[in-house]
Amino acid sequence: MAGLSVLFFASTLSAQTVDESAAPAPASKVRIVRLSEVKGDVQVDRSTGRGFEPAMANLPIVEKNRLQTGVGVAEVEFEDNSTLRVAPNSVVEFPKLERLPGGTTASTAVVVQGSVYVSLMKTAGNEFNLLFGQQMLRLPPSSHVRLQLGDTQARLAVLDGLVHVNGPGGGMDVTKKKTVTLPLNNQAQPTLAKEVAPDPLDSWDKDAAAYHERTAIASNYGNPGYSYGLNDMMYYGNFTSMGGCGTMWRPYFASAAWDPYSNGAWAWYGGAGYSWVSPYPWGWTPYHYGSWSFCDGAGWGWMPGGSWNGLNNTALLAPASGTGGGPRRMPVTPPAQAPAANEPTLRAVNLKPAVRSEVASPESFVFRKDSAGLGVPRETLGKLDKFSQQSIQHGMASTEIHLSAPAATSANGRTANSAIAPIAVRRGAAPSAGEASQGRESMENSGGSSSRAASSPSASMHSGGGRGH
Repeated sequence: MAGLSVLFFASTLSAQTVDESAAPAPASKVRIVRLSEVKGDVQVDRSTGRGFEPAMANLPIVEKNRLQTGVGVAEVEFEDNSTLRVAPNSVVEFPKLERLPGGTTASTAVVVQGSVYVSLMKTAGNEFNLLFGQQMLRLPPSSHVRLQLGDTQARLAVLDGLVHVNGPGGGMDVTKKKTVTLPLNNQAQPTLAKEVAPDPLDSWDKDAAAYHERTAIASNYGNPGYSYGLNDMMYYGNFTSMGGCGTMWRPYFASAAWDPYSNGAWAWYGGAGYSWVSPYPWGWTPYHYGSWSFCDGAGWGWMPGGSWNGLNNTALLAPASGTGGGPRRMPVTPPAQAPAANEPTLRAVNLKPAVRSEVASPESFVFRKDSAGLGVPRETLGKLDKFSQQSIQHGMASTEIHLSAPAATSANGRTANSAIAPIAVRRGAAPSAGEASQGRESMENSGGSSSRAASSPSASMHSGGGRGH
């Protein structure tokens, strides 16, 4: 049933993409991309005139927005599941986010400082340019790169694909598994190395890219224009029969008392007004497409259908299904006026206390009823359905975990500060010293990066970290 639902969902999105490309999009249909992951200190400038403000997952990113990380990392997800990951102490701008007449997209990201990873899907026709200093990278579909900016030079590692670099000194192609060092302040010739040195953040990037790639293979039928968010929906919930209400999608760890609009935030965007932002890790697609309905005795469920909503995503909920109840309206409404100069542009809404699942100790993770996945790291804890059933029955469930931090050696050979890198929460006991050593050897021989067991989580980079949550 879940597989059939994904196919139906993808086909529906594909059809409505054609409709949108046939007519000019109004202001409410402005192209938006998704801030899909926030860990630690992450801020965004949403062109509100306030400069950088605290970020939260699922914030829409629009043209001319800027993203900044301190001791934190972030991920931006584009419509076709392509992603840009921002390393700590980095600044990225998005001067161009356009939809072309044929329905494809044109995106430009400028790396002002720090490091980023970009992994693109095999979507034909989409354009993606990455700018830094006086250089421009043209990234074709299926590209995967790591870009690191220093004070006087940039280091570009091509992890997959063929990348063309344009700069003051001319153009050059860089192929897979090669690294080019480019001067930033003069026209000196670039130098090419026939290898890619490992970096502490490579394991984070590798896991994230694989997560999106697996979902794209499983659900990207017909190349829908809005497949972003499907991966998280399929991991954090499933389609299920809800009696007389039909088949609906529901998040795991949600009882009949859970409400999809009890917790979130209103984000102000000039020219468009307030946009509803959900804090749940799956909370992108179900709040921009389809509708929520309440089924007596079972609770809230989501169904695909209708058109895609951009920033203006405050449509009425569907009427209640099943017997009794009657129509239900969205339990929250946006503020009546734009935020005043002394008011925040991101307004939290908590009609009920937010419930979170979380790391209880370095050896245990606790899932809580009605957390609806909030606090659960994506994919690293395996399948969630049985834990969900246990939490609904008993109020909570737990599993053994171990925490792993990135290796301490960076691409330039110097010792890196692993405290600024994301710590992964993984299910099961920590590997023994011998197993960890063999794993590092295997990954290094294959060109990947290594990880080591950590005895305690980082205070600012644990699985549930992030400002604005």
